[in-house]
Amino acid sequence: MLLLAGLGNPGPGHANQRHNIGFMAVDEIVRRHGFGPWRARFQGLASEGLIAGHKVLVLKPLTYMNNSGHSVGEAVRFFKLPPQSVYIVHDELDLKPGKIKVKLGGGHGGHNGLRSIDAAIGKEYWRIRLGIGHPGDKDRVLGWVLSDFSKIEQKEWLVPLLDAVAGHIDILLGGDDGHFMSKVTHAVFPPPPKPPKPKKPEAGAAPTAETPEAGTAPTTETKE
Repeated sequence: MLLLAGLGNPGPGHANQRHNIGFMAVDEIVRRHGFGPWRARFQGLASEGLIAGHKVLVLKPLTYMNNSGHSVGEAVRFFKLPPQSVYIVHDELDLKPGKIKVKLGGGHGGHNGLRSIDAAIGKEYWRIRLGIGHPGDKDRVLGWVLSDFSKIEQKEWLVPLLDAVAGHIDILLGGDDGHFMSKVTHAVFPPPPKPPKPKKPEAGAAPTAETPEAGTAPTTETKE
């Protein structure tokens, strides 16, 4: 059993906020992979399914962000899971919008949801960090994370990011975090197309006016 938890705040008023990108990501994973219906469990909403042969419990804590560890910890204790079997999807201020970073273990970086989970299960779990960008001033951070994504953000990078995370999550759960990050990054920020190579003249092609036949001098016009 693997536990995949998305972080956010419950209620329709928070549904489209930057802080809720973790909820958005696991919603898309559940939809894409045909998981079972959401049920009230572990102080949250839970859904079960299979991804690449792994039995996965997806969890959305309803304890509000600052107490996410209460819900995650309850699920971990129920299934007797090691922290390495836990994947947490959350917003990351220190990544540019649309960027992704996956890491096993580490600090909470000031994220109160991670701080709560650290206290509940320790630090050696997987963090799937989804970049939302920084407002540029620490005094504006609270308002930034609790504000809705704009329509432009949704179109330019949010929808592609959520789609790519859901589409390639099997790679991460299969143990290849580097390949997973690469696939998601290329899906959200595709590399520019390579310029076409110049065509070589075909063998035996008739000479053009610019390329006279070998051994003949170019002709010039003469006026009477």
